[in-house]
Amino acid sequence: MDLTYHNILLVGSILLFISLFAGKTSSRFGVPVIILFISVGMLAGSEGIGGILFSNPKTTQFIGVIALCCILFSGGLDTDWGHVRPVLWQGVLLSTAGVLITAFSVALFVWLITDFTFIEALLLGSIVSSTDSASVFSILRSKNLALKGNIRSILELESGSNDPMAYVMTLICTGLVMHQNSSAAEIITLFSKDLILGGALGLIIGMAGTIVINRIRFDYEGLYIALVIAIMFFSFSLTDFLKGNGFLAVYICAIYIGNHDVIHKKKILKSFDSFAWLMQIILFLTLGLLVLPSQLLEVMGIGMLVAGFLILVARPLSIFLSLMPFRITSRVKLFLSWGGLRGAVPIVFATYPLLAGAEKAGTIFNIVFFVSLTSVVIQGTSLAKVARWLHLTLPVNLKQRNKSNIEFTESPKSLLTEVIVKEGCPAAGKKIVQLGWPTTIVISTIERDGKYFIPTGATKLEKGDRLFLLAENRDSLNYVFDCVNIKQQL
Repeated sequence: MDLTYHNILLVGSILLFISLFAGKTSSRFGVPVIILFISVGMLAGSEGIGGILFSNPKTTQFIGVIALCCILFSGGLDTDWGHVRPVLWQGVLLSTAGVLITAFSVALFVWLITDFTFIEALLLGSIVSSTDSASVFSILRSKNLALKGNIRSILELESGSNDPMAYVMTLICTGLVMHQNSSAAEIITLFSKDLILGGALGLIIGMAGTIVINRIRFDYEGLYIALVIAIMFFSFSLTDFLKGNGFLAVYICAIYIGNHDVIHKKKILKSFDSFAWLMQIILFLTLGLLVLPSQLLEVMGIGMLVAGFLILVARPLSIFLSLMPFRITSRVKLFLSWGGLRGAVPIVFATYPLLAGAEKAGTIFNIVFFVSLTSVVIQGTSLAKVARWLHLTLPVNLKQRNKSNIEFTESPKSLLTEVIVKEGCPAAGKKIVQLGWPTTIVISTIERDGKYFIPTGATKLEKGDRLFLLAENRDSLNYVFDCVNIKQQL
């Protein structure tokens, strides 16, 4: 079947329905939902039961750019600066030095075991060097992992910020493969300009966007969502037009807006969460349609070797070397190594050499697709088990239960969280008025001996009390966790 203007909406809606229903069953079997999205696309493709003919890398790349903008922007809006600030330098090193270490180690391995030139091998290494924000965000949130300390913040910050580095390296290596006449000085200049301009414009547009959102007055709430969409695409397109890194600009712009008070913030966050999921489905369906399963079989051998080296050697090497300046336990580093999922981003980046007409671009694309699929299947399905095996999850009765988080105000940071007063807790035996807790924390209800009551300032806490806390931000929660001996450290 050929996709035409007459049937694309019908076919697209049917595939969307199938993907949604397939995603609904994924949690029962522990399969990452993005695997099912890709599988639906492959089954509907030219070599599947659907027989849909689609072989347009340029359209795929365009869809990929739009989808990545939405996914990165949604992730940035949901990034709490209070969580990011303590791990900022860890994230910066992982998204720069970590990407370089991964790219060059994979390149050396591929160069030694194949007939690739070193530049071609470095192109492959660059494409698979970044973790995939779509995969990491969706798996962490769908698994509802309550990880100790700032582990989750490190993973999300890294996955959201290392795409720009891999993007620049992919473009540079594609140029070298095609022309091989760029000097080291030109590469360093291009590299620096790309990242600095992307970061600066993202911050400026985020600041200006926040002011515009709050000062403009629309008669309809839905127009505010449209305004934020315009800001998102403007941040990418303007930065890209000025030869900066548009993906970095989108992410930083979203972080700035998401950490400031803006009108209808709750609706904006919910809307972009929906957009991100829709874009993930469309992106993975498109990638599934583009790839030919028979060609994947041809690269299975080299693909397995590259995937194994990336997961077991290159990723751990980049984590342990990049985080050497910080006092982080080996258990945490091992989990961060296992949490470096590949997914849609490397596959989208693999379309750049394909469109440029590089000699081994087709082989590189199929290897990247196979590596990404392997990474999500192996690492994505076992992420929660590895966290428990390394003892990095919070106990069931102490973890923040995302399913119990209730939004009461326009701020998305108003959370209802449960903690238990255990034996030896400094808060036991004290009146609430004596606790000295921040005013941003309210004890809404206490469960004691199976009964619930609303406390007053004179209520004395007892061992075994279950406290239901209403908090304005996570810094307040961390303070309370310290008071009741729930340590939040790496």
